Amino acid sequence: MKIDLHCHTHYSDGALSPSELLMRALNQHVYVLAITDHDTVDAIDSIIALQQKEKRALKIVPGVEISTAWHGFDIHILGLNIHWQDEIFAERLKQQQANRLQRAQKIADKLTAAGLGDAIYDDAKALAGEGQLTRAHFARALIASGKVDNFDQAFKKYLGKGKRAFVKPNWISVSEATQWINEAGGVAVLAHPSRYDLSAKWLRRLMLEFKTAGGKGIEVIYPGLSPSLKNQLSLYAKEYAFYGSAGSDFHAPGRWSELGRHLALPDSVTPVWQLWEDAEPRVDS
Repeated sequence: MKIDLHCHTHYSDGALSPSELLMRALNQHVYVLAITDHDTVDAIDSIIALQQKEKRALKIVPGVEISTAWHGFDIHILGLNIHWQDEIFAERLKQQQANRLQRAQKIADKLTAAGLGDAIYDDAKALAGEGQLTRAHFARALIASGKVDNFDQAFKKYLGKGKRAFVKPNWISVSEATQWINEAGGVAVLAHPSRYDLSAKWLRRLMLEFKTAGGKGIEVIYPGLSPSLKNQLSLYAKEYAFYGSAGSDFHAPGRWSELGRHLALPDSVTPVWQLWEDAEPRVDS
């Protein structure tokens, strides 16, 4: 049974629409799929409505991926099985979205000052469409205009931390994001712990603070992990009494990216979905 608790639509920095993502999940025989766009839940209503029409074996878990700041690091917190229609939660996410838009304008200003064109903001916004404007959209705009050859180059030359067009984000804290998720009835999960370039000492500090704030789980399985890292994350889950989550962090079809692929949790890890009553995800009406 394939369970994937981390993916994105074009409402944030994913390439697929909700309907395209749903069809791909069904074709990949995914049984449980969490929709976790960055700082927005705008895709959830439509994808649940689409799935109800399909009447095929796939459970949609309402979720979100909240951007946070922690000692100079961007840390992502997943909210799984949330009450996505909660009015207070929606207003809180609007704060994040406003911060994201302000940052995008500053990035565009820096890219323009670097001689990369006056239309870079409009180009990136057009690529974002109805979704959140992210650095990924600026990278795509730079690629489309021939300024860089690929994503890696866009971030290494312009968009990455310390580069010419980098703008420090004004995100909320890890504890605040965890509070938002808990108060929206969800389960807070630390996303892809090994991707933050933290030493073991600092990662332990992060996990302890996250646990103290009310965090319930960590991602134990996601793409790009070596066997030793998988084992270490499993040990962390046991040490800190975290539930384990697994997700593809799917953004677009690609050679190394697919929904539901190789996401089985180790037997030693307690699955996060056991926190949901009868292992059934929430679907609000």
